[in-house]
Amino acid sequence: MQQYLSLVREVLENGEKKEDRTGTGTLSIFGVQRKYDLREGFPLLTTKKVKFDAVLHELLWFLRGSTNINDNLTQNTPIWDAWADEKGELGPVYGKQWRRWNAVNGREIDQIQAAIDLIKTNPDSRRIIVNAWNVGEIDQMALPPCHMFFQFYVVNGRLDCQLYQRSADIALGVPFNIASYAALMMMVAQECNLEAGIFTHTMGDAHIYLNHVEGLQEQLLRTPKKLPQLKLAQKPFWDLKFEDFELLDYEHDPFIKFKVAV
Repeated sequence: MQQYLSLVREVLENGEKKEDRTGTGTLSIFGVQRKYDLREGFPLLTTKKVKFDAVLHELLWFLRGSTNINDNLTQNTPIWDAWADEKGELGPVYGKQWRRWNAVNGREIDQIQAAIDLIKTNPDSRRIIVNAWNVGEIDQMALPPCHMFFQFYVVNGRLDCQLYQRSADIALGVPFNIASYAALMMMVAQECNLEAGIFTHTMGDAHIYLNHVEGLQEQLLRTPKKLPQLKLAQKPFWDLKFEDFELLDYEHDPFIKFKVAV
């Protein structure tokens, strides 16, 4: 994934030192973009091991509309544990906004189902958008959404997706985000009888924490390997479970541990 490695180089070479909420300190660039064509392989980083099981468990947790880590998330990955309260609750984060956005008159909108329906009935629409940034509920969230909203685009039998991410942790978060949205694209494309195409990742504050610099420099010395493939069971979108995904031919360099900035 040369696109990812070029992002790392760009921030290491041109990033400006900037303080952050966690007090760790970062090198940061504002406003960058990378594209990943899923027809060339599944965009899972190969210059270090990425725990795809954790990526998938988190994505399915979002899609269930869950906001509590005890709903089959913390049992499989600790990635949200640091932000949860004593009962495991995170407030109205991604799952709540994706599946139960509060509308007027007490209605709730399932944005994921609405996007799928719109792709099927009006694929040329420019309004196929899912938004997790609910201004009215931000102060109730343990961590406001980093990957804020995404838009689907259908052309020539192909489904593309663009994500806007306000805050992009390049060492830890970005490889997860790329793989997660690529998997979501494949799920939606299969449901809508389309080919999964290009994932465009647009980032606001793209940053490298200062304590991640050494590990990323190590990655830059490694040679990317051929991308793996992701195979999905032929099932309706909402019937897909963890065991219905098969990652094939994933060759990778050793895992690099990065400390999470909380």
